Amino acid sequence: MRETWRPRLVALDIDGTIVDHDSRMPDDLRAAIRAVAADGTPVVLTTGRSWHDTQGVVDHIGLPAGPFVCSNGAVIVRYPPVDVVRMVTFDPSDVIERVQRMAPQALIAVEEVGRGYRLSAPFPPGDLSGTMEVVGVDDLASRPVTRVIVRDPGSSPEDFIDLAERLGLHGVSYFIGWSAWLDIAPEGVHKAMALADVCARRRIDPADVLAMGDGRNDLEMLRWAGRGVAIGDAPLEVRLAADAVTGRFDEGGTLAELSRWFDLV
Repeated sequence: MRETWRPRLVALDIDGTIVDHDSRMPDDLRAAIRAVAADGTPVVLTTGRSWHDTQGVVDHIGLPAGPFVCSNGAVIVRYPPVDVVRMVTFDPSDVIERVQRMAPQALIAVEEVGRGYRLSAPFPPGDLSGTMEVVGVDDLASRPVTRVIVRDPGSSPEDFIDLAERLGLHGVSYFIGWSAWLDIAPEGVHKAMALADVCARRRIDPADVLAMGDGRNDLEMLRWAGRGVAIGDAPLEVRLAADAVTGRFDEGGTLAELSRWFDLV
C-alpha cells in the first residue's frame, strides 16, 4: 500500500493518541509529528478538548499555522493568530433538564469557547482547564453552547452509556469518554464533519486522509478517513470501526503508523 498511497492530510486525536492520560507526549513522537508537518503534509489535531486546552499542545509540538478541530468538531480554529473559523451551537436547556432529572448527582459543564466553562459544581482536579465559574442550572441553560459535559466520578463508562440511552437524546450527538464522561454536541456534529469542512477548503479528498484515534468520539472520523487507524488501547467498537489497528500507545503505536508513511529519520 505504501507504494500507491500517501496521506495528504493527517488528523490526530490528542488524548490517548499523541499524549497519555497525564498529557505527556513522548519526545520521539513529538519529533515525528513535527517532521510530518515540516514535510508539507498538514497535521490537524482533531480532539474533544476545548481550544484553550488544545493550544498548548499545538505550541509544544511547534506545528505551523493551520486549522485545528476542537470540541469534538463543534469548533474549528485557525492558529496563529487565534481565529475561530467555525462554531456550531445548540440550545442546551432540554439536555440539562433531562440530566438533572435522571442523574441529579452528575456534574454539568457548558463550554465558553476560548475561555473555560460554566459549571453546576466543581469538577475533579485536572478534568477541565481555563476559567471555571460555578453557576445555577438556569444560567447553564440560558444561551446556546457548543457542548454540554456531564461527569460523574462515581460512575463507570458503562453506566454512562446506559444514561445516554435513557436520556433519549434527540437533536444532539453524544460521545462517551474514556472515563465516566459524556460530551453532548449539536446534532450531526462530530470530528468527521469538521474534517470534511477542513478538507473541502483545501481540496483534499477524504480518501487521502490518515486519521488516528482511540476513543468512541473518533468512530465517525475513523470510518470517514481514507485510512482510519485505531490505537491498540481503544475499546473494541473503535478497533472494529477502523481500517487498521496499530500498537498500544505506550508501545509506540502512533509513531509506528506515522513511520509507515513518512520518512522520519
